[in-house]
Amino acid sequence: MVTALDVAEFILQEKGEMTAMKLQKLVYYAQVWSLVWDEKPLFEEKIEAWVGGPVVPSLYERHKGQFTVTTLGGNPNTLDDNEKDTVRHVLEFYGDRSAHWLSDLTHIEKPWIAARQGLPPGVRGNAEISLASMAEYYSEL
Repeated sequence: MVTALDVAEFILQEKGEMTAMKLQKLVYYAQVWSLVWDEKPLFEEKIEAWVGGPVVPSLYERHKGQFTVTTLGGNPNTLDDNEKDTVRHVLEFYGDRSAHWLSDLTHIEKPWIAARQGLPPGVRGNAEISLASMAEYYSEL
Protein backbone atom coordinates (compact mmCIF):
# COMPACT_ATOMS: atom_id res chain seq x y z
CA MET A 1 0.00 0.00 0.00
CA VAL A 2 1.39 3.37 -1.06
CA THR A 3 1.25 6.14 1.54
CA ALA A 4 1.37 9.91 1.16
CA LEU A 5 4.81 9.73 2.78
CA ASP A 6 6.00 7.38 0.02
CA VAL A 7 4.64 9.75 -2.65
CA ALA A 8 6.34 12.71 -0.96
CA GLU A 9 9.63 10.82 -0.82
CA PHE A 10 9.34 9.98 -4.52
CA ILE A 11 8.71 13.66 -5.31
CA LEU A 12 11.77 14.68 -3.27
CA GLN A 13 13.82 12.01 -5.04
CA GLU A 14 12.73 13.39 -8.41
CA LYS A 15 12.87 17.14 -7.69
CA GLY A 16 15.21 17.53 -4.71
CA GLU A 17 14.82 19.75 -1.68
CA MET A 18 11.77 22.01 -1.59
CA THR A 19 9.58 23.86 0.85
CA ALA A 20 7.13 21.85 2.91
CA MET A 21 4.29 23.91 1.46
CA LYS A 22 5.27 23.09 -2.12
CA LEU A 23 5.66 19.41 -1.26
CA GLN A 24 2.15 19.31 0.22
CA LYS A 25 0.66 20.84 -2.93
CA LEU A 26 2.55 18.43 -5.22
CA VAL A 27 1.34 15.46 -3.17
CA TYR A 28 -2.20 16.85 -3.47
CA TYR A 29 -1.96 17.17 -7.25
CA ALA A 30 -0.47 13.67 -7.48
CA GLN A 31 -3.57 12.37 -5.70
CA VAL A 32 -5.86 14.47 -7.89
CA TRP A 33 -4.45 13.28 -11.19
CA SER A 34 -4.23 9.67 -10.06
CA LEU A 35 -7.97 9.87 -9.42
CA VAL A 36 -8.58 11.27 -12.90
CA TRP A 37 -6.05 9.37 -15.03
CA ASP A 38 -5.81 6.08 -13.14
CA GLU A 39 -9.33 6.16 -11.66
CA LYS A 40 -8.04 5.29 -8.20
CA PRO A 41 -6.50 7.08 -5.24
CA LEU A 42 -2.73 7.06 -5.09
CA PHE A 43 -2.81 6.87 -1.27
CA GLU A 44 -5.45 6.46 1.43
CA GLU A 45 -4.66 9.32 3.84
CA LYS A 46 -7.14 12.16 3.94
CA ILE A 47 -6.44 15.64 2.60
CA GLU A 48 -7.76 18.63 4.55
CA ALA A 49 -8.56 22.17 3.38
CA TRP A 50 -6.23 24.28 5.51
CA VAL A 51 -5.84 28.05 5.20
CA GLY A 52 -2.76 27.68 2.99
CA GLY A 53 -4.37 25.08 0.75
CA PRO A 54 -4.70 21.28 0.76
CA VAL A 55 -2.65 19.45 3.40
CA VAL A 56 -2.18 15.77 4.23
CA PRO A 57 -2.14 15.92 8.06
CA SER A 58 -0.13 12.70 8.47
CA LEU A 59 2.53 14.10 6.11
CA TYR A 60 2.48 17.43 7.95
CA GLU A 61 3.34 15.61 11.17
CA ARG A 62 6.53 14.33 9.50
CA HIS A 63 7.79 17.74 8.34
CA LYS A 64 6.26 19.99 11.02
CA GLY A 65 8.70 22.73 11.98
CA GLN A 66 10.74 22.43 8.78
CA PHE A 67 10.62 25.14 6.14
CA THR A 68 12.47 23.06 3.57
CA VAL A 69 12.40 19.29 3.26
CA THR A 70 15.11 17.03 1.87
CA THR A 71 13.88 13.61 2.96
CA LEU A 72 11.07 12.26 5.10
CA GLY A 73 11.90 8.57 5.33
CA GLY A 74 9.18 7.30 3.00
CA ASN A 75 9.75 4.45 0.58
CA PRO A 76 9.42 5.60 -3.05
CA ASN A 77 9.83 1.99 -4.20
CA THR A 78 6.29 1.18 -3.05
CA LEU A 79 4.99 3.09 -6.08
CA ASP A 80 4.58 0.89 -9.13
CA ASP A 81 5.69 2.04 -12.58
CA ASN A 82 2.27 3.45 -13.49
CA GLU A 83 2.05 5.41 -10.22
CA LYS A 84 5.57 6.79 -10.75
CA ASP A 85 4.58 7.79 -14.29
CA THR A 86 1.52 9.62 -12.96
CA VAL A 87 3.60 11.53 -10.41
CA ARG A 88 6.23 12.37 -13.02
CA HIS A 89 3.55 13.85 -15.28
CA VAL A 90 2.30 15.94 -12.36
CA LEU A 91 5.86 17.13 -11.74
CA GLU A 92 6.29 18.05 -15.41
CA PHE A 93 3.43 20.53 -15.12
CA TYR A 94 3.50 21.65 -11.48
CA GLY A 95 7.04 20.81 -10.37
CA ASP A 96 8.74 24.08 -11.32
CA ARG A 97 5.95 26.28 -9.96
CA SER A 98 6.47 28.13 -6.70
CA ALA A 99 4.78 27.10 -3.47
CA HIS A 100 2.85 30.38 -3.50
CA TRP A 101 1.66 29.84 -7.09
CA LEU A 102 0.49 26.32 -6.23
CA SER A 103 -1.29 27.52 -3.09
CA ASP A 104 -3.01 30.32 -5.02
CA LEU A 105 -4.12 27.82 -7.65
CA THR A 106 -5.74 25.53 -5.07
CA HIS A 107 -7.56 28.56 -3.64
CA ILE A 108 -9.46 29.14 -6.87
CA GLU A 109 -10.36 25.49 -7.43
CA LYS A 110 -13.70 24.07 -6.33
CA PRO A 111 -12.60 21.15 -4.07
CA TRP A 112 -10.70 23.41 -1.63
CA ILE A 113 -13.35 26.15 -1.79
CA ALA A 114 -16.19 23.68 -1.14
CA ALA A 115 -14.41 22.08 1.81
CA ARG A 116 -13.84 25.53 3.37
CA GLN A 117 -17.46 26.59 2.88
CA GLY A 118 -18.67 28.63 5.84
CA LEU A 119 -15.17 29.43 7.12
CA PRO A 120 -14.05 33.05 6.88
CA PRO A 121 -10.73 33.64 5.09
CA GLY A 122 -7.76 33.04 7.34
CA VAL A 123 -9.68 30.94 9.87
CA ARG A 124 -8.21 27.51 10.60
CA GLY A 125 -10.21 24.52 9.55
CA ASN A 126 -9.69 20.84 8.98
CA ALA A 127 -12.56 19.84 6.71
CA GLU A 128 -11.66 16.95 4.44
CA ILE A 129 -11.44 17.46 0.69
CA SER A 130 -13.29 14.40 -0.57
CA LEU A 131 -11.93 12.12 -3.25
CA ALA A 132 -15.26 12.48 -5.04
CA SER A 133 -15.02 16.28 -5.19
CA MET A 134 -11.46 16.05 -6.52
CA ALA A 135 -12.32 13.47 -9.16
CA GLU A 136 -15.43 15.33 -10.28
CA TYR A 137 -13.81 18.75 -10.54
CA TYR A 138 -10.50 17.82 -12.15
CA SER A 139 -12.00 15.32 -14.61
CA GLU A 140 -13.92 18.26 -16.10
CA LEU A 141 -10.74 20.27 -16.79
